[in-house]
Amino acid sequence: MPQFSVNTNRMDPYKKFQFRVKWDGKIVAGVSKMSPLTRTTGVITHREAGDSNIDRKSPGRTHYTPIILERGVTHDPEFEAWANLVYNKGTESMSLKNFRKDIVIELLNEARVPAIAYKVFRCWVSQFTALPELDAEANSVAIQSITIEHEGWERDTSLAEPKET
Repeated sequence: MPQFSVNTNRMDPYKKFQFRVKWDGKIVAGVSKMSPLTRTTGVITHREAGDSNIDRKSPGRTHYTPIILERGVTHDPEFEAWANLVYNKGTESMSLKNFRKDIVIELLNEARVPAIAYKVFRCWVSQFTALPELDAEANSVAIQSITIEHEGWERDTSLAEPKET
């Protein structure tokens, strides 16, 4: 039985290194790493009187883990500009109108065509790392990062499985 409805000959899952992140309708330059999209629902355990040997379980509150985006340090100001909407040293205030954004995360196939997308809602930057620890002995790229708090995500079901030739 085929694993993919449109591409019946496809057997391989999508690769995790083919992705992009968008906000404000634009692809964010240079994102090289992203933490997983994770949702956890707490468990409420209770017991009924007279049934002391069995715990009953029901769902509790749902928590969405923050998303961490990393990229090499460049002149592109997008990470810093968004972080400054939450707290700007020059004004010591925040932009109540603009500090939250919805973002889109797209997983691409090998032809760099979006195969799966998730919409993430009411995001804001809780942590911005402008420069990493610097080390004259290291042989690596300087990485900056943002930690994004959010209020949930959903799969974009309007994105159909791409046809492959």
